[in-house]
Amino acid sequence: MAGGDLRSLALVSTVVTAAMCYVRFAAQRLRPSLPRLAAFLPVLAVLPFLPLTFRAIHPRAISVFFLAWLAEFKLLLLAAGQGPLHPSLSLPAFVAVASGPVRLRADKPAQTSPSGLGLVSSAVMAALLAVIVSLYRYNEGMNQYLLLTLYAFHIYLALELVLASMAAAARAVLGLDLEPQFDRPYLSESLRDFWGRRWNLSVPAILRPCVYRPVRSWLGSAPAGVLATFLVSGLVHELMFCYITLRPPTGEATAFFALHGACAVAEAWWARHDKWWRPPPLLATPLVLAFVIVTAFWLFFPPITRPGADKVVIAECEAAIAFLRDAGAWAAGFVRPV
Repeated sequence: MAGGDLRSLALVSTVVTAAMCYVRFAAQRLRPSLPRLAAFLPVLAVLPFLPLTFRAIHPRAISVFFLAWLAEFKLLLLAAGQGPLHPSLSLPAFVAVASGPVRLRADKPAQTSPSGLGLVSSAVMAALLAVIVSLYRYNEGMNQYLLLTLYAFHIYLALELVLASMAAAARAVLGLDLEPQFDRPYLSESLRDFWGRRWNLSVPAILRPCVYRPVRSWLGSAPAGVLATFLVSGLVHELMFCYITLRPPTGEATAFFALHGACAVAEAWWARHDKWWRPPPLLATPLVLAFVIVTAFWLFFPPITRPGADKVVIAECEAAIAFLRDAGAWAAGFVRPV
């Protein structure tokens, strides 16, 4: 991260902390209502601009996910007296929960999978990510679909590692746990299983109360709630791609999630017919993953690769690995006995 982005990080952290202090103060004095929402409007208006202070794509993408997506939706839920935020939380906990995919340890539901990665798993994932980044040097002669497959693994591994690091910091400093972000998505047996129970779990945890339940209640239709949820997810991804590429939206990300929403509804309709054929797990899992990957090649990745944002991401990753390698060599030389 360049010096300018370090200054941006300090600025964004200060602004977010001050904003969430104000939100907590307002929530303590105003009951869930339109006046509470009106009190939140200045913060809701400021948060989407903060990621633009970063020049590098990695901090800009992470901050837009946390601030312009999760934080905005959490504040909207808080205005209605719902969601993970509550003014009774301590100030550090409130800021952490509001500005990241974090929840209190006491609120953690029983689950079979851990919310964070172990040391060995983190080391293995870091090594795999380093291998993938090292392969990018051959991208000019690499098959396009092989390169896009590496991008897919890159996204998964990078998200797991970033959120595992945040989980460790939250546990050590505040006694908080990150929401489990992934639950072995490579074992998904359906699109509903992939998007709803295994991939990027903080997103469905926010979209269910914000979009799915209100639409289902209003229209009396669960399929309409599912379609609306995927549509909103597509629109927010469209926004994220605009932040990443600094280009106008193309509509492809929205089309990707609209397609998956329609297929998830059709899948649920098919599943209601008990006597109809359905693929066994050994066949269903590769079919689901193939559908996700092929449609991502078609609609998800082009808005990023077309303007060359992927090349910038590769350069940032290579620079980060070179820095870590040099820092490790310096540390090894420093501690070497004379």
